[in-house]
Amino acid sequence: MLRLARELTGAGAVVRLVHTGATPAGVRGVSVGRRWSPVALLRARRALAGADVVSVQFAPSMYGFRAWVGLLPLAAGRRPIVPTLHEYGWWTWARQVPRTAWRALEPRRLVDRETALLVPRAARVVVTNAAHAEDVRRRFPDLPVVAIPIGANVAVATSEPAEVLRPSVRVELGVAPDAVLLAFFGFVHPVKGIRYLGEAVARLAAEGRDVHLLVVGGFESTALPAAEALAFEAELRAHLAAAGAGDRARITGFLPEEAASRLLAAADVAVLPFTAGVTTKSGSLLTVLAHGLPTVVTAAPEPDPELVDGATCVVVPAVRDAPALADGIRRVLDDPALATRIAAAGRALAARRDWPDIAARHLALLAEVAR
Repeated sequence: MLRLARELTGAGAVVRLVHTGATPAGVRGVSVGRRWSPVALLRARRALAGADVVSVQFAPSMYGFRAWVGLLPLAAGRRPIVPTLHEYGWWTWARQVPRTAWRALEPRRLVDRETALLVPRAARVVVTNAAHAEDVRRRFPDLPVVAIPIGANVAVATSEPAEVLRPSVRVELGVAPDAVLLAFFGFVHPVKGIRYLGEAVARLAAEGRDVHLLVVGGFESTALPAAEALAFEAELRAHLAAAGAGDRARITGFLPEEAASRLLAAADVAVLPFTAGVTTKSGSLLTVLAHGLPTVVTAAPEPDPELVDGATCVVVPAVRDAPALADGIRRVLDDPALATRIAAAGRALAARRDWPDIAARHLALLAEVAR
């Protein structure tokens, strides 16, 4: 959201970020309170004064799994709304409503089980992948859907040459100059599968490999508030120690973009063991690919056509499976040609999703809707 707002501003748009919490640096913004609520909607109504069009970045976790943001069209008045769906097809804010009722209400564009009024009253709906497009069209057959991908969360921001960067980072981490560094990037959450990655690291170490895990990311997020984040961090660290990977795992917490980029650029392999599988709608995936890392991912239930095993990445066919993860990592470590091939293809995949192009496509769509 922030990256898009900054890119749109750089492209000449006047952007006002309407949000909860503190206003991030580098953007014009209006906070409507600590969380979305009826009061927040009233404040949003005032904040939207003068706007030509309202772009909403939607994932239920971003709004604390509360339905209030779904009533934003009531606050927007006649201003057209264009939601971008980052998560879709799995959640409902009203579980007591039977599916038969949704199947009657949604085709009439009266209400949506996941976004309340956001999608039914949208001028256009932006999706980041084909699966979400299919879900929207199935529920709302006459609703215009536009596909615009997302880009990397963190750009390649380090300027140190690789021959200096890699050994210096290993010295800072206290590992051998030739140690293998596996990197995970993104929010640390139970569904990210890091406990299984820790077990895989222990398995590889038991084979005599000097392998270490670098978790680049913090715990607290909208999906994992402060108290829950602290509890999960303690639980994860205990699990890594019990698995035999405690002294081989380093968790950085949140880092500035340049610091995160520096660590990723020094790694050997990226591993994203998400328990729901990985697709190209993941900004974390695009970040590690942009950094030129050969990447190991877990398979999604509906395979992403751009994530091809042996071509753009190594796809582990199982989730929550430490032995399978170890097998996937072992393939990359033992086959330099494979590692080189998927690193190059992954970098090219990420390059096709650069933020200036993404922002230009959003800006053209929003301008069209505003007219």
